[in-house]
Amino acid sequence: MNFEEYTSYFNQSLASLDHAEISRLLEILIDAYENDRTVFVIGNGGSAANASHFANDLAKGTLQSLEQKKRLRALSLTDNVALMTAYGNDEGYASIFEQQLRTYARPGDIVVAISGSGNSPNVVGAIEWANANGLHTVGVTGFAGGKLKQIVATSVHVPLDDMCTSESVHSVIFHYVAIELQQRLYNPAG
Repeated sequence: MNFEEYTSYFNQSLASLDHAEISRLLEILIDAYENDRTVFVIGNGGSAANASHFANDLAKGTLQSLEQKKRLRALSLTDNVALMTAYGNDEGYASIFEQQLRTYARPGDIVVAISGSGNSPNVVGAIEWANANGLHTVGVTGFAGGKLKQIVATSVHVPLDDMCTSESVHSVIFHYVAIELQQRLYNPAG
């Protein structure tokens, strides 16, 4: 496949998205801002990188001013390497996100779980715990969505059997959401 063919494939992938799912994610994040909820973002590998980037864009990229007091609170649970590896080493890798949620999350908070396959045990386990403890769960998936797509309250699904491009489309969705949030949080009329 040459680059022109890839960009055509990529654009077709973007066109296949369910815009209502992305709009629902936006509404959930606006509600988090308005009601002082924390947004936790999780994922493995490339999805961990997307989790870090998305949390950064939510926490800083949505700011209108560095002086503002009201902010969208977002934290990637992939970023505290010492804590993740302590849980991974002592309790098992499958618990690294759930244990952090047990420490930091409150009922009503949001967990955005990113998984290309939707079957990562540490992501699924964290979502099961979040569902049982009053958090709102969002799954951002690829392929068929796996178990994650079935158990989250809100799904944003990229129907591709291609991990690299799924992760790229996830990144585009997250950038769009951050840009749209900046506009809607501080310029609601326009």
